[in-house]
Amino acid sequence: MKQQPWTDWHSKLHGTLRSTRWLPPGSSIAIACSGGQDSLLLAKLLLDLQPKWHWSLHLIHCDHQWRTDSAANAAFVMEWAQRCGLPATLCRADSDPDSSPESAPQPKTEAAARQWRYEQLQTVAQQHQCGYVVTGHTASDRAETLLFNLVRGSGSRGLGSLVPHRPLIPELTLVRPLIDWTRRETGQGCDDLQLTPWDDTTNTDLQYSRNRLRHQVMPLLHQHFNPQVERTLAHTADRLHAESDFLDQCARDALAVAAADTQDPPHRLNRDRLAALPLALQRRSLYLWLNRHCPKTNSFVAIERVIPLISAPNRTQTPPFPGGGHVQVQQSDLVWCPNSGPNPGNPP
Repeated sequence: MKQQPWTDWHSKLHGTLRSTRWLPPGSSIAIACSGGQDSLLLAKLLLDLQPKWHWSLHLIHCDHQWRTDSAANAAFVMEWAQRCGLPATLCRADSDPDSSPESAPQPKTEAAARQWRYEQLQTVAQQHQCGYVVTGHTASDRAETLLFNLVRGSGSRGLGSLVPHRPLIPELTLVRPLIDWTRRETGQGCDDLQLTPWDDTTNTDLQYSRNRLRHQVMPLLHQHFNPQVERTLAHTADRLHAESDFLDQCARDALAVAAADTQDPPHRLNRDRLAALPLALQRRSLYLWLNRHCPKTNSFVAIERVIPLISAPNRTQTPPFPGGGHVQVQQSDLVWCPNSGPNPGNPP
């Protein structure tokens, strides 16, 4: 494929990567590409910047096989990669796990599909000895995620999600280089670079709540409240993420103090030390503590069941949590009690 002339879009991404060092020179990078405007533009810009950064690039397309045109979508991406001289791998979900060595069981829900997709990205990246996986998420995605999690009742951790980078596993980092770009910018970038993205019709299907946010709620906010709503919400998410990280560190320190000198530190917390904490730290500390024993209990409702136990009478306990186990007051401590077996610190 003919080398693309240098544009403002190249300068924008080049400048971001120079200032952040998210993708160091000489890195091996796996590019997640759906064929849509965000990921296709990212793949093209990284390919054009490759001579300056000396990266090793490998494109990955994940076909969930949910749509009747998914095979055509996959073929479009793989053919584009071939024309660009970009090594590529197609990961395909299948209702028949025995149909192909490269296929995997078909995910049945959006959450399962996301988990499957990241598992495939991780596997292929490791096979090709990549240190980074990049995705085309934008500020628009981050703003929509904040609103989506807000109406679901998420705290600062959920509201500040979709971060610019995070570890997937040791030695493999997920990076979102376009996280400060809006969807309007990636659309304009595709036009300027003469890219024709794949038109995924499910992106306009209003049965999906995220699409209703994108096509109904965000335009309303943009028109009537703030024409820069996407960037504003994305910046809010960034601040919430930083504050959540700080609160997590404070909570870990508080947990260490609350567990000190107890008979069974992993399962016991001193109530007086918890009572001395501000409510926000009590909640965050208990969130982290419950997560160690039963991740399914990590909801606001679950944590609020434990808070009153800090000052409750001896032997008061929570109802059983959905994931198993409960918390009980034992003298000066809060104790995590599994569903089966003796309570920690209370041998028969």
